[in-house]
Amino acid sequence: STVVRVGVGVLVQDPLDPTKVLCGIRRGSHGAGLLALPGGHLELYETWQDCARREVLEECGLELEETECSFAHVTNDPMPAEEKHYVTIFIMAKCKVTDPPQQAQTLEPHKCQGWNSYSWQELQVEREQGNLFGPLERLVADSPATVLEFLASS
Repeated sequence: STVVRVGVGVLVQDPLDPTKVLCGIRRGSHGAGLLALPGGHLELYETWQDCARREVLEECGLELEETECSFAHVTNDPMPAEEKHYVTIFIMAKCKVTDPPQQAQTLEPHKCQGWNSYSWQELQVEREQGNLFGPLERLVADSPATVLEFLASS
C-alpha cells in the first residue's frame, strides 16, 4: 500500500554567512541531480526538531543549537512520477557556535555530492533553472516570511 510519508527538510544557517543555507545535490534516490536541503524521514515518536538534529548530524556532521531549531513552513509534495507523496516539514536551524566554526562534511556521499551554501536569491535562480528538488522548489516558490526573516537576521 502506498502511504504519504513525512519528510523533514532543514534550513541550516551557514555558520560563516547567516544569510545562506546549506544545500547539496541529491544522488542515488528520487530527485537525483537536484539541489536539496539536508533532511530525511520523520521516525516513529520523533519530534520534528529531533529529526532535524539527527539528520543534519548524520549527513553533514553538524551539531545544531538546541534552542535554535524551529518550525518554518510545510509543503505538500506529490511525486507521481516516482509513485511517492510526501508532506515536508521545514525546520530553521543554527549550528552550535564553536571556535573554529563547524564546517559541513559529506558523510553520505552515496546520497549527496557535497554541501555548499546558498542565499535565498541564489535558490530563486536555481528554481528558475529547474534545479531544485520538489519540496525545496515549493518552499522557494512559497517564500514564507518566516524563512526570509531567518536569513535576514544575523
